[in-house]
Amino acid sequence: MIMDLSLRQIRAYLAVARTLSFTRAAAETNLSQPALTVQIRSLEQQLGIKLFDRNSRSVELTRLGRELVPVFERLLREFDETVTGVRDIARHGVGSVRLGALPSFAAGILPDVIVRFRARFPRVALTIKDAIASRVMDLVVSEDVDLGVVGGEPIHADLDVIHRTEDRLNVILPAGHPLSRKKRIGVEELAAFPLILMDPATSVRATVDAALAAAGHRVEAACEVTYMMTAVGMVRAGLGITILPASAHEIRAEPDLVARVIDDPRFVRSIAVVRKRRRTLPPAAENFMVALVEYLDSRETKTGRGGHRSARGKGRQAR
Repeated sequence: MIMDLSLRQIRAYLAVARTLSFTRAAAETNLSQPALTVQIRSLEQQLGIKLFDRNSRSVELTRLGRELVPVFERLLREFDETVTGVRDIARHGVGSVRLGALPSFAAGILPDVIVRFRARFPRVALTIKDAIASRVMDLVVSEDVDLGVVGGEPIHADLDVIHRTEDRLNVILPAGHPLSRKKRIGVEELAAFPLILMDPATSVRATVDAALAAAGHRVEAACEVTYMMTAVGMVRAGLGITILPASAHEIRAEPDLVARVIDDPRFVRSIAVVRKRRRTLPPAAENFMVALVEYLDSRETKTGRGGHRSARGKGRQAR
């Protein structure tokens, strides 16, 4: 048998148990005495036991009635604490945010976003899962993360694109390399040297492959790697040159390497902030999404780069 106990019944029972008076308990719970009596009788009927021994002069708890007092007090306390916690999340900026992001974004841009966000919402916990774009999209669709930052053009019927921006790709080479004296490097010059390229499953490699193919060059990697830090290590060892996002943190960590612009507008990776369609974000994640888009907007303004498109609040499907 499924019981349908109500909070009103439990509060009425605890009030009578505490005061041992239906009159005082009715005043405490803002009920009329007959209404309070109905609540107690309904609770007793559902439990199948008598909770109080009552006569014209006194009210006493039965033995089972006494044993239930701490049980119901704990249930009511836990319920009230849960409700208070949920209200705090909504009103006071607490809670947690789970974000899936490209490794280059997670190491390069994301720390600055978090610093700004934490200044406004210091009580929010963050969980970051850095992975390639396809994995990040899977995490968003399965709701293992609230938001995702992916590269390329996300194609998934269950995703909304919240914001789009761009990340220019640069050539990374040793400071003493013949091409290091040039500020901009042409595709023909680029293709003349061994290339250390990212794994074909990455959004960086997809952009590089498409750009080289459009320029009439067949992609031949001297070495393929999974992590940008590995590509940087290969370049440092003199095994070739690589192509990485300008925002990549790995580049700034290597003083003996330099980054040069590729003189071709096709070497630009699209970046998209995505969320699952038709799903409401927790308040903390909603606040982080706003902070993230604001940061990306400000970054576009400072660098003078155009081309970003915001789909915020439009429920735009990723296609």
